[in-house]
Amino acid sequence: MNIYEPQLATVTELVDETPDTRTLRLEFQDEAVRESFTFKAGQFGEYSVFGAGESTFCIASPPTRPGFIECSFKAVGKVTTALREVNVGDTVGFRGPYGNSFPVDDWKGKDVVFVAGGIGLAPVRCVIWNVLDRRDAFGDVTIIYGARSVDDLVYKRELEEWASRDDVRIVTTVDPGGETKGWTGEVGYVTPVVEKTAPAAANAVAVLCGPPIVVKLTLPVLAELGFADEAIFTTLENRMKCGLGKCGRCNIGPVYVCKDGPVFTAAQLKELPAEF
Repeated sequence: MNIYEPQLATVTELVDETPDTRTLRLEFQDEAVRESFTFKAGQFGEYSVFGAGESTFCIASPPTRPGFIECSFKAVGKVTTALREVNVGDTVGFRGPYGNSFPVDDWKGKDVVFVAGGIGLAPVRCVIWNVLDRRDAFGDVTIIYGARSVDDLVYKRELEEWASRDDVRIVTTVDPGGETKGWTGEVGYVTPVVEKTAPAAANAVAVLCGPPIVVKLTLPVLAELGFADEAIFTTLENRMKCGLGKCGRCNIGPVYVCKDGPVFTAAQLKELPAEF
């Protein structure tokens, strides 16, 4: 099998999450591929628009829901702008899945705390649904999510669905000045809200994803709450390009994020070069 050859997929659904963020649902055109395709939460793929190139991001849908995959992205470059222009019925390419994954099976019986900022909810969403689709296998579930403004919150329908459940604790926040009339959530940056919410660390794991500054500032807060470095997981998918460890763009010291990651524990992050 040619590792550089993408599988053809049809866009079957699209949702504009924010003015610059869109979610695409894709179904493989080859029936055999569609029926046999599997992946793990946290893995990523290469999404391509023919004539424009390909771009790397996570699979945002959970492996517990087969038959399709979903991706969410901001239109910020040539490829993502081209992806933003495709419509239902159009064909795009997909290579993958690549990388390691969140060890969800190891978390059975534990509480799970999700912390995400902005578009960082995309890879976390995959894990959230993976846990909620197997809800009885886990303890308490806490979701803390923030964005710059109400308009920048992604997956608004799902945020409402999670808030309506009695087996999920969710705290949603927007940056100061980002609230609108009628906003009933928190107002403040993600890190202080995590500190205020104070999820229990005993028999718990934390999944953290967002802009680098959110990750950098939240890791110490989780540590202060009692989360061990080995119990904090994040993803570095924004550093990847080819997905195969060939281009070297994702190299951090001895690590290739696309091959050794993109999922890392906080303990593993501390082993990376200081400049990271």
